[in-house]
Amino acid sequence: MKRYAFFISDGTGITAETLGNSLLSQFESIDFERVTFPYIDSEEKAEAVVEEINKAQIESGQTAIVIDTVVDKNIRKVIDQANAFKVDIFATFLKPLERELGEKSSYTVGKSHQSALSDSYIARMDAINYALDNDDGARTRYYDEADIILVGVSRSGKTPSCLYMAMQFGIKAANYPLTEDDMEELTLPDCLKDRKEKLFGLTIDPDRLSAIRNERRANSRYASLKQCYHEVDEVEMLFERNNIPYLTTTDASVEEISTRIMAAAKLQRRLN
Repeated sequence: MKRYAFFISDGTGITAETLGNSLLSQFESIDFERVTFPYIDSEEKAEAVVEEINKAQIESGQTAIVIDTVVDKNIRKVIDQANAFKVDIFATFLKPLERELGEKSSYTVGKSHQSALSDSYIARMDAINYALDNDDGARTRYYDEADIILVGVSRSGKTPSCLYMAMQFGIKAANYPLTEDDMEELTLPDCLKDRKEKLFGLTIDPDRLSAIRNERRANSRYASLKQCYHEVDEVEMLFERNNIPYLTTTDASVEEISTRIMAAAKLQRRLN
């Protein structure tokens, strides 16, 4: 069964997408066609969106799902005219909060978005730049600045986890891919030996690793099951020999991996 799901926002759409996808992920048997409409900040734009929603409803023969974070009451009235099942996230939570706090919401657009001059914004940009500059062991001379250094075999999820921690938590995360030479001798590279307290390992099921690598280099030694099993076995022994905490990324999302790393490494969020 296929259903259309529309995420509508008067801002970037990130909040609507994040919350909406969390809700829709609970319905694994349904194939959702997801469409995001960001910056719907006028009644005219809302009317155009309603046309698209109604068109999709006719095309699919199924009621569309609309998840929105639009604050403006007049724009929301337009969206309410769509032939769809609507989940108004702000209305769902703001009304109970108003009752509890005894105060009306300001219903101001963009309140959750940070100024480009705020300390949190600057911290986030610094962390993202750090993650990009210190990705995949390309540069190691700035490892002293790292809050954490992720280590593991190639394609075990190090880069996306570093970037997510930078964007969501303001954490300066570097990552280093362990090579066959490192694993054969079961020794850490010199650039990591003096920074063991910052190291955190990622591992992965060898079958899953092989599938991921085959998407990049099909039918190569790098992607072979034999090579993947060998590398995963060796790197886990390396972690244990050096008392490096680690977790498996096989069935986990980048959000879950990053949150678990933060908790296990006792890292504190740097963003307000």
